[in-house]
Amino acid sequence: METKAPNPTIIATKWALFYLGVSIVLTYTYEFLHLAQDSPIKYISYLPFIGFCFLAQKEYKDQLGGFITFGQAFNPGFRYALFSGLLTAVFLYLYLSVLSPGTMQQIVDAQGAKLAEQNQSQETIDKAAEMTLKYGAVIGSVVAAIGTLIFGCIVALIGAAILKKERTAYDIIDETPTDPTL
Repeated sequence: METKAPNPTIIATKWALFYLGVSIVLTYTYEFLHLAQDSPIKYISYLPFIGFCFLAQKEYKDQLGGFITFGQAFNPGFRYALFSGLLTAVFLYLYLSVLSPGTMQQIVDAQGAKLAEQNQSQETIDKAAEMTLKYGAVIGSVVAAIGTLIFGCIVALIGAAILKKERTAYDIIDETPTDPTL
């Protein structure tokens, strides 16, 4: 009887969808609480990202029988980071352009205030505001996807180093049939 190897893509996708759900809840919680765009409390969203990456790697390790190489452990973590980045980018684009377009105006206002503090001309501030309103959602989504992937790779490397447990000569599975008629 041949056992089917676990699929790291399915595991990573499941945990990426969990992360997306938590991210959506956190995003609307921050909006409901009227937190500033640069509030340090928003760093809380890194905790579920890190936790779900480790859980994806741990689930894959468990499905492999408790033994996993570094590369095998990194695989679901990388896929989780990739899928989370893509899903987050899609949500961020929809959020900034459709679901909450007022957020882009808040970003533009904060950007204009910073430029005014730096004694930039009104023409420069207006041009920056125009570019941000026009391309901000797309640029933000691309940056979020790439940033999530890079951060996720770092987390996946750490998780792989922690979870790595290679099979030794003493851990060889006894594959003798248990049926006495064989």
